[in-house]
Amino acid sequence: MDPRMRNNLGGSSSPYLRQHADNPVHWQQWGEEAMEWARERNVPILLSIGYSACHWCHVMAHESFENDEIAAVMNANFVCVKVDREERPDIDAVYMNATVAMTGQGGWPMTCFLTPDGSPFYCGTYYPPTPRGGMPSFTQLLEAIIDTFTNRRDEVDNAAQSIVTELQRASGGIPYGGAPIDAELLNAAGRSILGDEDVPRGGFGGAPKFPPSALLEGLLRQYERTGSGEILGGIERTAEAMARGGIYDQLGGGFSRYSVDAEWVVPHFEKMLYDNALLLRFYAHWARRTGSDLATRVTEETARFLLSDLLTENGCFASALDADTDGVEGLTYVWTPTQLVEILGAEDGQWASELFRVTDTGTFEEGASVLQLLRDPDDWSRWQTVSDALRAVRAQRPQPPGPDDKVVTAWNGLTVTALTEAGLALDRPDWITAAAECAGALLDLHLVDGHLRRASLGGAVGVPTGVLEDYAMLATGLLALYQATGLARWLDAAQQLLDVTVDHFADPAEPGSWFDTADFAESLVTRPRDPLDGATPSGASSVAEALLTAAALTDAERSSRYAQAAADALARATLPLERAPRSAGHWLAVAEASLRGPIQVAVVGEGSLLADARRLAPGGAVVVGGAPDSSPLLADRPLVDGGEAAYICRGFVCDRPVTTVVELASQLNTTSHTAM
Repeated sequence: MDPRMRNNLGGSSSPYLRQHADNPVHWQQWGEEAMEWARERNVPILLSIGYSACHWCHVMAHESFENDEIAAVMNANFVCVKVDREERPDIDAVYMNATVAMTGQGGWPMTCFLTPDGSPFYCGTYYPPTPRGGMPSFTQLLEAIIDTFTNRRDEVDNAAQSIVTELQRASGGIPYGGAPIDAELLNAAGRSILGDEDVPRGGFGGAPKFPPSALLEGLLRQYERTGSGEILGGIERTAEAMARGGIYDQLGGGFSRYSVDAEWVVPHFEKMLYDNALLLRFYAHWARRTGSDLATRVTEETARFLLSDLLTENGCFASALDADTDGVEGLTYVWTPTQLVEILGAEDGQWASELFRVTDTGTFEEGASVLQLLRDPDDWSRWQTVSDALRAVRAQRPQPPGPDDKVVTAWNGLTVTALTEAGLALDRPDWITAAAECAGALLDLHLVDGHLRRASLGGAVGVPTGVLEDYAMLATGLLALYQATGLARWLDAAQQLLDVTVDHFADPAEPGSWFDTADFAESLVTRPRDPLDGATPSGASSVAEALLTAAALTDAERSSRYAQAAADALARATLPLERAPRSAGHWLAVAEASLRGPIQVAVVGEGSLLADARRLAPGGAVVVGGAPDSSPLLADRPLVDGGEAAYICRGFVCDRPVTTVVELASQLNTTSHTAM
């Protein structure tokens, strides 16, 4: 028997693909071998894209892919290919664009039908096993595709070619130029973002609501520059609503993927590494800037969640926790008043029900409630005792399946940055140590022959090559570690990654435009690039951040190259900042840093000034400390009267050195709106 006529997912480096290894479908992994088999058989490719924490992916798998009759139709008439979107974001991006172009919307599970060369001719998302709500059954769809491909092949090929042509046309970069990156542009972007704020409930737009992580960081940097109470109010309304709502795990820490309602009450319970890394960075920054007790507590709890629930054996971080327990979403996490009384006793049970908004009617399904904490408890000691008791009981409940312990380079890079910056903000050197262990493991395992791989599983690195966000986000994390520790290893590694990025991801025909895949990576029907920020910062805005930071830290030759590349990238950010600032949150953060220089603070000597500089400097500033001449930024910067001194520069303009925290705060212009 042809060895391809079986399910071939068992050896995958993706936990999501392994979840489908027992399906009766003869799933293949993406690659030339699958396409060659489709050409040999002269059948279309059925491409199914999803990810491990996707609820409807599991539903379609149970309904259709575990069904022997449906699987027989698939196996007889298609080459069936399964892709983990988190492991292959390049494939996901190409075919998601095709799905949106054909249907007007996208999502997962994604179901695409391709010619044997990979060109899409029909795309959709979830299909039920029987006709439902105007949708055909999955079997009906398969039969229609088979008939069309067999009897109207010319139409299929023409449609596929038209779609590919349109995808290639739409994959161009954002135009260069436009308005300059200045205070007027960025202030207007901030006003536009706040114009979409849901003021009573926090957040932007309506349900479902996703944490606007990058937007909040960008707005916080704008507040640091302007001191605007309006900007700070918008930040705090959203940040507090999320931290007090059901989207935040009030017992275990960490944020769920999104809220299904506009009030942040009921989450989709999956927890993603990238969300929690981005939110940890923001809440730590908010805590550092304002001294907010809420921000401090959420920072501590979110870091604890990452280090307890997502940490893998090799010191890196798993990708996600599933939403479902025994096939039921949220089963582990919801409560009734009766349960609270049974666990805590009548008095504490009633107190906890009122505090956590656990009602008789419930806020979730079947009379259960998601815990909220809409006000601070009147007795923190009692709250701690109650929380400990509920956490212990919850740990004995049925739990979601183990984490998706695939280690994704980019998301671990975000986590390295977040733990490092949070560790500096809250004086937690153990978090910085954890960040360093993660970074070291990534460099040891994911950097193969000078090029990054996208992911690993169980200490074995996968085959897919790293994409732009992998290089950029890891480089940013390494640069954060370098600033925190002064160890040249981190700067050297960041420079190595950025050199590869500039050489192999930049579009030589369009300065400042970046492809999401390298020129040495596998060729798809189109080379993807998406400069807009989404659930995570785009690869383009992330590389702009890394280049801007590195330019201030490295030697003169590299500095010039990096600075020009960052400037070119930002020149292409003006259009989204003008027209779609809610899709340019990380661009806003990088632009705010760029507008101020970025600020560079070099502290020589021993004393408290370095800690003061880290506390007072705005987000995106570059802060290093050490002996005179011990690094490029400390070159030719001597002690002052034999004691410590801070040298502050903005771009190419430097102030006189200062020796006191008051002078430091004055030069950083943070005395008027910073917690001292």
